[in-house]
Amino acid sequence: MATGRTHRPATRSRGIPEATVARLPLYLRALTALSERSVPTVSSEELAAAAGVNSAKLRKDFSYLGSYGTRGVGYDVEYLVYQISRELGLTQDWPVVIVGIGNLGAALANYGGFASRGFRVAALIDADPAMAGRPVAGIPVQHTDELESIIMDNGVSIGVIATPAGAAQQVCDRLVAAGVTSILNFAPTVLSVPDGVDVRKVDLSIELQILAFHEQRKAGEEAAADTAAAPAATRKQSATDQGPDGDVPAVMPA
Repeated sequence: MATGRTHRPATRSRGIPEATVARLPLYLRALTALSERSVPTVSSEELAAAAGVNSAKLRKDFSYLGSYGTRGVGYDVEYLVYQISRELGLTQDWPVVIVGIGNLGAALANYGGFASRGFRVAALIDADPAMAGRPVAGIPVQHTDELESIIMDNGVSIGVIATPAGAAQQVCDRLVAAGVTSILNFAPTVLSVPDGVDVRKVDLSIELQILAFHEQRKAGEEAAADTAAAPAATRKQSATDQGPDGDVPAVMPA
């Protein structure tokens, strides 16, 4: 089986837009669920709904893959699973190192979805000497002193950073210097990398803050709707209760 260091996905050379690339995993997840239920074909409308996009966008995305479906039949589920997996590079073996084996790093190491999607956790690395040799998810943790040799020995091109923010850039620099060209960053900081290195950032606190914004906006809209729906008599009474300057009198008349 090919390794990630010697075979790169053909996505960029084929001119597939980044927005389309970002949606391919959503389609693959929906298609995999259909495949597990032995569904042979799916319409663009059904697949788009399952992936959370509109059907026109889905058909446009699939046109970049050269897949147009069959009128009246839809898309062949198994073929699309293979086609998208190949485009994403998931038909290859991608060894991954996780640096920073705290609570988050340990949770990532125990995540069962890596292996089923073409990713092999080749090593777990931590700066704490007390962690060295301790098994996490059946893999012994190795010290950061061995980082460069681990990357070289395993042909690693993808690194996951789950360290505290203060250590993330130094770890990133060492990963890049050792030959890692793609980084998934869970540390709450922005990493600086040279051209040719891809970084994807996952910040759970930012996602929660965005959700909080939407919750606040929904609450405001509900309050406005309640005010608009109040009986006219109530609103009129409220107006008559005000004083000559619009203030509510301190003592109401008998």
